[in-house]
Amino acid sequence: MSNICVIGVGYVGLVTGVCLADMGNRVVCVNRDKAKSDGLKRGVMPIFEPGLEEILVRNLQAGRVHFTTSYEEAVPDADFVFIAVGTPSGSIGEADLVHVEEAARQIARTMQRPNIIVNKSTVPIGTGDLVANIVKEHLPREIPFSVVSNPEFLREGSALHDFYNPDRIVLGSTDPKAAQRLAELYRPLKCPVLITDLRTAEMIKYASNAFLATKISFINEIASICEKLGADVKMVAQGMGLDKRVGPAFLDAGVGWGGSCFPKDVKALIYMAANTGCHPQLLRSVVEINNDQRRQVLIKLQEILGNLREKEIGILGLAFKPNTDDMRDAPSLDIIRLLLHQGAHIKGYDPVSMDVARKLLGNRITFCSSAAQVAEGVDALVVVTEWNEFKQLDMAAIKVSMRQPVLIDGRNIYDPEKMREIGFIYRGVGRGYNGIHNGG
Repeated sequence: MSNICVIGVGYVGLVTGVCLADMGNRVVCVNRDKAKSDGLKRGVMPIFEPGLEEILVRNLQAGRVHFTTSYEEAVPDADFVFIAVGTPSGSIGEADLVHVEEAARQIARTMQRPNIIVNKSTVPIGTGDLVANIVKEHLPREIPFSVVSNPEFLREGSALHDFYNPDRIVLGSTDPKAAQRLAELYRPLKCPVLITDLRTAEMIKYASNAFLATKISFINEIASICEKLGADVKMVAQGMGLDKRVGPAFLDAGVGWGGSCFPKDVKALIYMAANTGCHPQLLRSVVEINNDQRRQVLIKLQEILGNLREKEIGILGLAFKPNTDDMRDAPSLDIIRLLLHQGAHIKGYDPVSMDVARKLLGNRITFCSSAAQVAEGVDALVVVTEWNEFKQLDMAAIKVSMRQPVLIDGRNIYDPEKMREIGFIYRGVGRGYNGIHNGG
């Protein structure tokens, strides 16, 4: 058993802390927000992640996980201190390290014995060196420590599975012994461990996310071509994915990626590349294609309905993906803004993220309690998030309740022919229609 301090109880910090406690370690999580810490002590979750609440409660009852606002309470006895604070995008795409720097200063001021400081946050290349320098500068006396970069690869909605079944653990450090000690912490997970230098580990995280974002933008560009030429992008993606060199993952055409990682990390990598004299044209195109996918929803609605002023548009799904309440850079937000700008009235529903959406959107849209309520009297229905709930809807009943039977399937969750048989004017993403090949 190790004594572990986790700084930050956002998505990464909370999942990391609770899961490390569930592996038998003693974990103290530090957070500046007293109300959030007090809530977590009672088992109140600040985020939605399937299964996490049950593990939190179990480890609270076992006394393995604790929450505090005090570094003095959490750091002195720790063998490992994980920095898992936010690194939001700045105005030109750069990662804001103010929280990382403050954490490093507080660690230095409260550290009492040799320690391994672990950068879990997604941070620009060179941040490990920065943290080491800050700690050295603020240590009241000389205490040995090492810094290890340990990027996370958790997907919201499946974070527990990803934590316990990782494809790999990446550890970067100038101190091989420190990296090996951290590798021992993860040994029960029985997965490959890649040990590198600090900067390479930091780059692996950015390169991984940028590549996955690129796959999504690639298939979305192929989808646009499919629409013009009458091909079906779902079958194209299936045919591509059967090639082992390509693989099926992240080849789902739709309204694009969002969330807390892809947008921020791709922007940060573009910023770092440009700052060093590189020309990241590919990455810039990845972002541009993703932004275009939101606009395609507006274009399809205008093609069918004409002027959208005073039209009633229903939005199914507000979170950026299923099984989370996260709406950071959610496609729904861009689509809603575009529609409001055209004078449309919006009704929206999401199985989980309604409270978050109300805080972000206020009274600009009408929030409904079900998908069926959203559909009542609307001129068009737009599927933005592929919740399983939406896949099981009685679409014939949905169609009857609508003013006009226009269905924009932004995640390709429905069969186009079945939807047309029901009577919908159906538009998916790259589903092989253009008014000539498969009709309207």
